[in-house]
Amino acid sequence: MKILANDGLAQNAIDHFLNEGIEVDTNHYDKEELMKVGGDYNVIVVRSNTKIDREVAEALKGTNTSLVIRAGVGLDNIDINACKEVGIDVDYTPHSSKNAVTELVLGQMINLSRFLSLADRTTKEGQWNKKLYNGHEIAGKTLGVIGFGRIGQSLGEKALALGLKVIYYDLYKVENDYAEYFELDDLLKNADYISIHLPSLDKPLIGKRELDLMKETSILINYARGNAIDEEALIEALKNRKICGAAIDVFPNEPKVNEKYFELDNVALTPHIGASTYEAQNNIGNEIISIVDNYFGDKK
Repeated sequence: MKILANDGLAQNAIDHFLNEGIEVDTNHYDKEELMKVGGDYNVIVVRSNTKIDREVAEALKGTNTSLVIRAGVGLDNIDINACKEVGIDVDYTPHSSKNAVTELVLGQMINLSRFLSLADRTTKEGQWNKKLYNGHEIAGKTLGVIGFGRIGQSLGEKALALGLKVIYYDLYKVENDYAEYFELDDLLKNADYISIHLPSLDKPLIGKRELDLMKETSILINYARGNAIDEEALIEALKNRKICGAAIDVFPNEPKVNEKYFELDNVALTPHIGASTYEAQNNIGNEIISIVDNYFGDKK
């Protein structure tokens, strides 16, 4: 049995599979190469960098490949219907990174509220701007969570422990004992912090109209999908101080980043590191082990 981890794999999973006599290839193949060699592997594991589109799926039809695993939460880089049509099953690791993502969101809430990144940079430049960095405490503020799934609920629970009021918007009302459901427009009007945790969308959920509804003191956080926000509208809102700040970890055309962001001092940018902790990667490895063991059983 052979596994291709096209975007890498945690060492705990590699060691487990090797101990079971399963070959693990951690080389990265681009699309053309993957279409040629991918069929040699029983399982292909991908992260966000590798796209399994219809063309790739059809190239894998009738080969050894029977399972594609997304090491992470979103499945928008995999054409699930095309895989199904050619007899390839698709799975993912939904539980592994929620703590890593939510801790980072909370960190950015504090970072932007207390000007930590800006104060660090200017102090290193020899400036002493203590009076400029009079920020806000997050306790007592309102967090609006857009998308109240596993990650959204985990964030809400942590925020509640830090003294925030939690409200949420989702396509479906979620039974819970601490967060009140708001329609999207009402959430945007009332929240001090707005954090997006939705799957991929056909068009941006947050555009100029939605940004205009937000408080001038509000902070917008996107650690979900790059297309959740209209970038140009957000940049204009930040530039004109229509909102206080933003933290962005995902971008529409990764690894490219809109250079207009670089001119702004009220946005915190990170290179899609929401799940980039040792613990989250080990959790992903363990989930992949379980998926493979359950899928193949004694046939490995």
